[in-house]
Amino acid sequence: MMRSRRKRARLMADINVVPYIDVMLVLLIIFMITAPLITQGVKIELPDAPSQVIPPSEQEPVIVSVDQNGDYYIDIGENPQAVIGTDVLIERVEKLLKQKPETEFLVRGDENVSYGKVVELMTSLQLAGVGSVGLVTEPPEN
Repeated sequence: MMRSRRKRARLMADINVVPYIDVMLVLLIIFMITAPLITQGVKIELPDAPSQVIPPSEQEPVIVSVDQNGDYYIDIGENPQAVIGTDVLIERVEKLLKQKPETEFLVRGDENVSYGKVVELMTSLQLAGVGSVGLVTEPPEN
């Protein structure tokens, strides 16, 4: 009489990576499609010049705004919603730069304000000692 022996099932030590690869490919496709949609700004042709990437600052930048009436606002001080004049703007920026010389400044201009008012604001910032400013844009609404 022949006895049938039961064979024990061997443990499989392999990992099935096919589902992992499928998920990674789907995520890659999603990022490839959405990355160009996230980028915003103004298209300009820059001259070829050697440059380095500037690392982001750890402190918040100061935002100076000009509304459609040409009034200036700065997001520092007691009341950031208060209209300020050019003299007050220059005074506040100079004080801030004495305390924190590495402070970054951004200019936010209303789309209906004249270009001359934005240039006047940037000139005032330059008189206060600001070396460079960034321009704030908003993404288009769909």
